[in-house]
Amino acid sequence: MPDELLIDREGAVATLTINRPDSRNAISLGMYQELPKLVQSVDNDPNVKVLVVRGAGTKAFAAGADIHEFEEVRGNAESARNYNEHVAAAEHALERMTKPSIAMVHGFCIGGGCGLALACDLRFSDHNGRFGITPAKLGLVYSLESTKRLVDLVGPAQAKWILYSGLHVDAERALRIGLADSLHAPEELESATAEFAQAITSRAQYSVRATKEIVRRINAGQAEDDEATTELRNSSFDTDDYAEGVRAFLEKRSPDFA
Repeated sequence: MPDELLIDREGAVATLTINRPDSRNAISLGMYQELPKLVQSVDNDPNVKVLVVRGAGTKAFAAGADIHEFEEVRGNAESARNYNEHVAAAEHALERMTKPSIAMVHGFCIGGGCGLALACDLRFSDHNGRFGITPAKLGLVYSLESTKRLVDLVGPAQAKWILYSGLHVDAERALRIGLADSLHAPEELESATAEFAQAITSRAQYSVRATKEIVRRINAGQAEDDEATTELRNSSFDTDDYAEGVRAFLEKRSPDFA
């Protein structure tokens, strides 16, 4: 288990790797159970500003659930409900972490793999990317939270197309409908993702994390400022980063945020 989910840190960027390349990075129940703790460790690390989630190798981000344990962990209604609770907890951990996350998608991003990618803030894909969500092929119903993530990205009609059919969406269409945010040649995906992650690390982190929280609230239906969002905005004026940002603007130089 410890080798199936890896955390590496390089500077202010942490990378979580789904490390089962021999099975196209299929996700086991144990991996779902472990993932929230790993995400929390990244969120608690003051030296990390961005999380990149990827699959090992270049053939798959994650091709879905581990079919070899399907009968054992999802073979009846009770075990299936337990399994789904752990999947939801893993996706929720990614979605609710305070720091930004990027799913770096090589190749197949199917089922549970696509669910994890949707829970990240952004999705960078190579031209071989294949996205699919397949509950209709198993007689299952996608949860409201997971369905909402998809609808928020692609709209209700495209979400219905994907969920009704279970068909794969290629990378070009994924970019066109909003399922992917950036598209690159396979050999350039890693560097492009790293470059963007580094750009985020150079920005004012209070601004980045407050923006993530405000967007989350908007997606949850909030349409007007309340006390919490007003405090988020007004508190930025008291930060050292705001003072540095103003100085850098007036001095016509790049800011050096704390």
